[in-house]
Amino acid sequence: MSKRDYYEILGVEKGAGDDDIKRAYRKLAVKFHPDKNPDDASAEEKFKEATEAYEVLRDGEKRQLYDQYGHAGLGGAGGAGGGGFGGQGMEFDLSDALRAFMRDFGGGGFGDMFGETGRGRGRSGRGRDLQIKVKLTLEEIAAGAKKKIKLKKLVKCDTCSGSGAAAGREAVTCDACSGQGQVRRVQRTLLGQFVNVVVCSQCNGDGSVVRDPCKDCNGTGTVRGERTVEVSIPAGVASGNYLTLKGQGDAGERDAPNGDVYVVVEEAQHKLYDRHGDDLLLDLPVSMSDLALGTKIEVPTIDGRVSLKIPPGTQSHKIFRMRGKGLPRLHGRGAGDQLVRVIAWTAQKLSSDEKRLLEQLREQQKSTVPGPGRGVYG
Repeated sequence: MSKRDYYEILGVEKGAGDDDIKRAYRKLAVKFHPDKNPDDASAEEKFKEATEAYEVLRDGEKRQLYDQYGHAGLGGAGGAGGGGFGGQGMEFDLSDALRAFMRDFGGGGFGDMFGETGRGRGRSGRGRDLQIKVKLTLEEIAAGAKKKIKLKKLVKCDTCSGSGAAAGREAVTCDACSGQGQVRRVQRTLLGQFVNVVVCSQCNGDGSVVRDPCKDCNGTGTVRGERTVEVSIPAGVASGNYLTLKGQGDAGERDAPNGDVYVVVEEAQHKLYDRHGDDLLLDLPVSMSDLALGTKIEVPTIDGRVSLKIPPGTQSHKIFRMRGKGLPRLHGRGAGDQLVRVIAWTAQKLSSDEKRLLEQLREQQKSTVPGPGRGVYG
């Protein structure tokens, strides 16, 4: 199914300013937020759709790509996620949308914003998100890679199975909030009555309390541990791209949801190539005689060596383009190119015969060398 236009989703003109975009998004996000529309799948989709549009249009670089190329310029779902590279486990889902909303309009629970009572367990017990960096060589980026990563994190307590309660015990409903996780505070002023909804201080928004806590985890349901996860990284990624491992972060307190893990790509500098998007640039030293007479030279590529024809009279710093010899594009739409920049190599030590031959050549070429000016190299 094709995506709707981001400007249409937010209800703003294409030339709208940042403040107009932010106001339009906030209005829609408050209207369709899941906490205000429990169990309403349609509202949830509209909330995610509005947040994805906002994430693109608030970012100058992404907005420019979108204005020029549309959705195709963002490379799929990962484009809206701020560096994500799509593929299995990486879509712009509800948790991404909620984090984006909290980042710019954050604060506590949404009871304060909507003036409503919460729906049971609050978000305070959710496990922390973790971020790790994975360093990849250019060869791994070209082929895709699988990495096993050890995570030191909070895991579910085996003694109490994550409940936080001692053996034979269980959590009971919080008396202070009657299991809602939030309490209303009514304040009367000269201007009238104000109702403020806050997280329950007795259960910290959980809705239940543990009277007899587990001794191994002190009632949290989590302990320090280590886990190994395997990450499949698609070909064509770049530094700053990331993959989200849902539910692989710190365990949540007392069976609350786990956090996520963000695997951020860090690209190692290659000894031969400079990367420019999906294209690779290689500097190739060539003797002055080969540039003048023309030759064929085998050059390395990311897939092996390939013959390159250099025509007679080639000038130094000319760039040859080898189609499809660059990096695969992230979402499987072909590959970039390899750019070969030939550099005239000047010998630093000459034999007497070489000096004699070059002196003769210099005398013969005096009248053929062009003077200074633009476009000397064509």
